[in-house]
Amino acid sequence: MKILITGSKGQLGSEFRELSGAYPQFDFIWTDLEELDISSETEVDKFVGFHRPDAIINCAAYTAVDKAEADEPAAFSINATAVGNLAKAATKCNSLLLHISTDYVFDGKTFAPYSETAETNPVSVYARSKYAGELEVKKLAKKAIIIRTSWLYSAFGNNFVKTVLKYGIERGRMNIVFDQTGTPTYAPDLARTILDILPKTAVFSEVEIFHYSNEGVGSWYDFALAIVELTGISCELNPIETKDYPLPAVRPFYSVLNKQKIKTAFTIEIPYWRDSLKLCLRRLGYESKSC
Repeated sequence: MKILITGSKGQLGSEFRELSGAYPQFDFIWTDLEELDISSETEVDKFVGFHRPDAIINCAAYTAVDKAEADEPAAFSINATAVGNLAKAATKCNSLLLHISTDYVFDGKTFAPYSETAETNPVSVYARSKYAGELEVKKLAKKAIIIRTSWLYSAFGNNFVKTVLKYGIERGRMNIVFDQTGTPTYAPDLARTILDILPKTAVFSEVEIFHYSNEGVGSWYDFALAIVELTGISCELNPIETKDYPLPAVRPFYSVLNKQKIKTAFTIEIPYWRDSLKLCLRRLGYESKSC
């Protein structure tokens, strides 16, 4: 099975690279901006037509949530237009498109885990651009899987875990919001799940949406507190409300994802978020008793 990975130098793409050796049955084609500009329909059509992959896993995304508020064209170019380019090329080559989306497509005004059929209402430029990407897949792809995930982190790139470790150590005190609730997702768990389910997706002949995050629920404060406790760094965390930490982009207050569909469809088990956090912290060199 030949798999084209876009955004292969990002958090999730880097985890696919790390895991690739354990999946010798797959022939991976690694691309990032240098190898393939997915915002160019011509480039995508030519590249995909030449390699004719069995599946395209789109890890490329504009993820600067706050920057997107002042950079809407760039966000939509990468998160929507480029996704449409991949969907059209995949359809032409009869390839499966697996696209990564986000919990931010929901407005967070409910307090029950969101199912795949829950009403969407994106409330920021980033969120709207990601939702527009989903619509491109639905409109243009013959067979595709959209996986919505949340609060992604890993040993690669910039993410909340690394931010807490960096500024927690440098400053010894941090303000963290406690009134936004969701679930952290360890990128290797998501990447491994995707590779495990790929051979089982041949039965799909249309666009399917699945939710995936680690198990459990917490706030950003809970997440930060776990990082501090598990590493033993000396940092005082001060829980604050969202209104006391204003940012350009609105975040959903509640974005817990219901994962029953993916667990049932593929008979998978999903790790608890604190257990996966321990694995990430070990990879980052923290070997406290708690880790």
